[in-house]
This record gives sequence, structure tokens and C-alpha cells, in this order.
Amino acid sequence: MSQRYFIRLAYDGAKYHGWQVQPNAISVQEELQRVFSLILRESIELVGCGRTDAGVHARYFVAHIDAQQTIVDPDRLVFKLNSFLDRAIAIYDIYAVDEDMHARFSAISRSYEYHLVCRKSPFLEAYSFRPSFYPNFDKMNEAASRLLDYEDFTSFSRLHTDTFTNDCDVTLAEWRRHDSEHWVFYISANRFLRNMVRAIVGTLLEVGRGKLSVEEFCAIIEAKDRGKAGASAPAKGLFLTDVLYPER
Repeated sequence: MSQRYFIRLAYDGAKYHGWQVQPNAISVQEELQRVFSLILRESIELVGCGRTDAGVHARYFVAHIDAQQTIVDPDRLVFKLNSFLDRAIAIYDIYAVDEDMHARFSAISRSYEYHLVCRKSPFLEAYSFRPSFYPNFDKMNEAASRLLDYEDFTSFSRLHTDTFTNDCDVTLAEWRRHDSEHWVFYISANRFLRNMVRAIVGTLLEVGRGKLSVEEFCAIIEAKDRGKAGASAPAKGLFLTDVLYPER
């Protein structure tokens, strides 16, 4: 009889083609499954809390496995796994959960950050986007606040996905200043569509440069047409930062 375990981890997505296993590219899931199977000496499949795109990072990510064995010393296993894993992936915790807990479907909220830097920085630019103009963050925040008024985000979804609905409950969407040139977009929702956050950021930047008004931003959402929205912001500035589950 198998036991389900949750794994809390983080990764730098720069060298990976997203979370999910790909036929001709290395992924975070593939690397983790390789090392888990090696250490536990059984075939292990990881199920993630979501599917980050190529180049997207995760400071907080949750996955689960069903192991045929009891993990007696989780801390020791974490140490061994980290010794074999690529340095871009770190496991923080492994713990047993009820069999009906699911890393993806049991999650009730997810949070992302998108980082912008508004001047050249040798320390920040690897993990943030530097636009060619200084955005109007007041206007961008005004537009971002309107995201909470909508449910259907088809205009910010990658085309031809296998989702049954494009409805999402956005509970937070705002830009915050970290220092004079470093801004972070915080967004939380019960679920996110493929490419959704990067498409939102790219469209908000069109508001920030004066190409779109707040009303036009809302009209894009209401159009339910990806072709109306702005280009996706680069992946390197996006981080998954939190995943919440019901308390048991």
C-alpha cells in the first residue's frame, strides 16, 4: 500500500523548459523524478501544484508522490536528494499527507510575483525585466485593481489549452515599490491559466507607457480574446511564491 507525501521545494527555472516533462527538453519534473527514483529505488512520479512555463521560477512549489515505502527519516532523505539534485533545485521539506490530498487539485490559492527593474542592474536583471521606459505605476495599479472585478480571463490565456474553464477568482493584484528602481507585481488567485500572469503584466505595461487607458484595459478583458491583449512579459521576472491548502 502506498503512502502519499507532499514535497516543498524551490527552483531557478532559467535552464529548464518549465515544470512538466517535455519530449525533447529538460524539465524540473524530469530532474526530480530521476533523483527520487534513484534514491528511493522505485519508479517515482511527481505531481506538481501547477505547470510553470519555460524560464519561470518558483520560490515555493509543492508536489506530491505516492511511495511504496514508508519514509522513516524525511530530513535525511531531503539531505540525500539535495546532494544529487542540480544546484538550481532545492527540496525543503517532505511530509506524509492523507491520500485524498492532491498537490494541484487541493490547492485553494496561489500567489505570484513579477519583478521589474527600471535601471540597469548587474544583480537584479537576471531575475527581473527592465523595460525601455519608466512606467506610470499609479495607472498600472488602477488597471490592476480592476482585475478583481472579473472572472473570465480568456484574454490572458494561452490558446488551445485543455482547461475546462477560464474563470479565476483574483483576490490580490497590485504593484509595490521595493526601492527607487525595483517594483514587484503581486497577484493571488484560486487558480491561474497558462501564461496568465505574464500576459497581464505585458498588458499592464501598455497602460504604464500610455498606450492603453484603464477603460481600454477593461475592454480587453471583456473581449475574451488573447489577440487583443499585450505581449507576454519575459519569463525571467516571474516567481511562484506561495500555494495554500485547506487546513487538516
